[in-house]
Amino acid sequence: MASPAPQPTPNGDAGNERLRIYFLPNLLTAGNLFCGFVALTKIVEAIPESPDFTHTIRVALFYILLACICDLLDGRVARMGGYESPFGREFDSLADIVSFGVVPAFLVHRIVLQDVFIRTPKLGWFIASIYLICGAFRLARFNCLAEKSGTGGGKEFMGFPIPAAAGLVASLTLLLLWAEDHGYTKFRESYVRFTLPVLLVFLSLMMVSTVKYPTFKKLDFRATRTFPKMVAIVVIIGLFVILWDVLLQFALPTIFTAYLVYGFVRPSISRRMRHEIEEEDDAEEEETPPTN
Repeated sequence: MASPAPQPTPNGDAGNERLRIYFLPNLLTAGNLFCGFVALTKIVEAIPESPDFTHTIRVALFYILLACICDLLDGRVARMGGYESPFGREFDSLADIVSFGVVPAFLVHRIVLQDVFIRTPKLGWFIASIYLICGAFRLARFNCLAEKSGTGGGKEFMGFPIPAAAGLVASLTLLLLWAEDHGYTKFRESYVRFTLPVLLVFLSLMMVSTVKYPTFKKLDFRATRTFPKMVAIVVIIGLFVILWDVLLQFALPTIFTAYLVYGFVRPSISRRMRHEIEEEDDAEEEETPPTN
């Protein structure tokens, strides 16, 4: 005789036995949320007239990038250990909307938009809110498609991922502040600062677009590499360790920008080249699962 279906609890749950909360992936997601909160507090504490303004903003940027690392690791840990769950997906989205939605929007408003729209401050808030709203739409669409597919997501993202969007905004801001410190430009006094709000609006459109990006979920770091690839990887890591202070300013925005552009050129490149870049299994390319 079949066991009866779990009865709803007073708060509307169908039973706690189906709620799976795995420690390590959710701990990393909590770290993502914590980093986003700290970044937000640093942005709030930053006073434009203060001599510590640039330093405080730079600290906030590092916390945004650290949140990106936590977000990258929580999904990979969950997949490697078989710890994927609806709870983890929802918790991850809640953390993402804070760390990668609220924080970048508030950042650009704080360092650019509030100075540009002094007479019409509502317009500055509106431009920043576009990014936040589009990011929320993108996360909601991702969760709906992931639940519909029943797999927690496929091997492609539909629309530019919000962590990558936040990483691009943060890394580009870090580069502009570095250029100001070294006398290449006066970031807060030149037209180069308008790059950030323009980028913010463009990324807003990209997040809700139908452009597909690889998730790199199937990237296997345990796989064997050819000798030239191994030499190239070792050289790059060595250069990054030796010249990290300079490369950090240029490497991160370059990586995020390359990923953004890759979504546009991806349909036009050969299937073999896509396989080399994305490290996908040939068997999995036979059929494309629902995109997220």
